[in-house]
Amino acid sequence: MPAIPVSDVDLYTPEARTDPYAIYAQLRALGPVVHLARYDLYALPRYQEVRAALMDWRTFSSARGVFVDPGMNAQLEGITLCSDPPEHTALRSVLGRPLRQDRMRDVTPTIEAEAGRIVAELVGRGRFDAATELAEHLPLAVVSDLVGLPDRGRAKMLEWAAAMWDMQGPADERFTSAAPVVEEFMEYVTHDAVPGRIRPDGWAAHLHRAAADGELPPEKCPALMLDYVTPSLDTTILAITNAIALFAAHPDQWDLLRADRSLIPHAINESLRLETPVPQFSRVLTEDHEIDGVGLPAGSRVALLYGSANRDERHYPDPETFDITRRPSDHLAFGRGEHVCVGMHLARLEMGTLLDRLADRVSRFETLASTPMINNGLRGLAHLDIVVRTDETADAVRPA
Repeated sequence: MPAIPVSDVDLYTPEARTDPYAIYAQLRALGPVVHLARYDLYALPRYQEVRAALMDWRTFSSARGVFVDPGMNAQLEGITLCSDPPEHTALRSVLGRPLRQDRMRDVTPTIEAEAGRIVAELVGRGRFDAATELAEHLPLAVVSDLVGLPDRGRAKMLEWAAAMWDMQGPADERFTSAAPVVEEFMEYVTHDAVPGRIRPDGWAAHLHRAAADGELPPEKCPALMLDYVTPSLDTTILAITNAIALFAAHPDQWDLLRADRSLIPHAINESLRLETPVPQFSRVLTEDHEIDGVGLPAGSRVALLYGSANRDERHYPDPETFDITRRPSDHLAFGRGEHVCVGMHLARLEMGTLLDRLADRVSRFETLASTPMINNGLRGLAHLDIVVRTDETADAVRPA
């Protein structure tokens, strides 16, 4: 049996969080499994192996946590993200009820109205931060309202969510700084986000009603709030911002989308493939397992590198190119299998609606400056300062 290649790369330096793609290429070249000695993780950097692991929850278990730090994994055991069927199935059934694809019809008019309003306002100004002023708007204006938390919590949702993602990594400085912020969130959802203080028709209230009906243990409600707050904010915000940055860098692709709106779903998939907001989760092997001739012992923690798999040249021709006609519906940014992103239909609705409204008004995006987000569990831009050109302003600056 071949030896497992070993790498001492650190995926959690600021440089690696900003631009990990050279590291990913090195890991893919080493083999289908690479031992990351620094954190004692077995990384899967290639597409085929990551997808296969996601589809095999019995072997690649989430029940012992999906993060890096052992202590954090122990604390999170039993939440939806960190559980296996049948417990996971029962929790996900309750959690996902307001997020089913058929329920998106109920929120579509609100999202369309808000998207139209914010796009008109920002495009009218001509210059804005696509991350904080555009991408944050729908998740904060609409999603926070849907969750139905008391006002104090809604104002802090972004801070809490980012802190939770920082705790996905090793116990570094970012992890340590995030810990008290996550504690504040757990205190809030335990004592403030309770019936009588939450919106009676919101998602949070839905969890408490399900507990009252015996569908889940009442003590699970506070931790399950993580599954509404954490995935519904930063991931969508980063995905929207990344898409705008890509269209600014590739105006020919924006022209294609404006000419054919049926390309919007494919543009969403392609931007998620190329710039994956959540680059990795981990699993634990329940038994000895062989991957492409390489043996791993039971109990090994395995890092599934989505961000690397989505750029695997073995699966995607010319993977570094942004091509909205590619139609990569098999990308792994939302995961696959039992743990596929429960909020992906809402994320697609938000992204698609914004792109459609922008396409009505914007002929060009021009990036003036950008600032990367440095976070242990997320990757993308914290700020994206852009100028937009409309057909009218483009005509005004075009030489006669």
